[in-house]
Amino acid sequence: MIVGRIIGSVVSTIKHPCYNHQKILLVKPVSPQGAPQSGLMVAVDLVGAGSGDLVLVASEGRAAEELLDFSCRMPVRSLIVGIIDQIDL
Repeated sequence: MIVGRIIGSVVSTIKHPCYNHQKILLVKPVSPQGAPQSGLMVAVDLVGAGSGDLVLVASEGRAAEELLDFSCRMPVRSLIVGIIDQIDL
């Protein structure tokens, strides 16, 4: 799992039908202290996260298969599975 911050959303008017009604967000990985890390993820939101939220991201395709109940199969690598209130180190 990865800690990240929501930095934007993805809007796509033409997409595979399996992605209809899926909220897709841009996530910037951050350290547990909140420092930005390299990279950027496109993730399907399962929890109603919004811009600026600190989130927990499952970043492995097998997790998507376990967590999503697909009526059709679609490729998903990253899922937002939690909104983080705080991290205690």
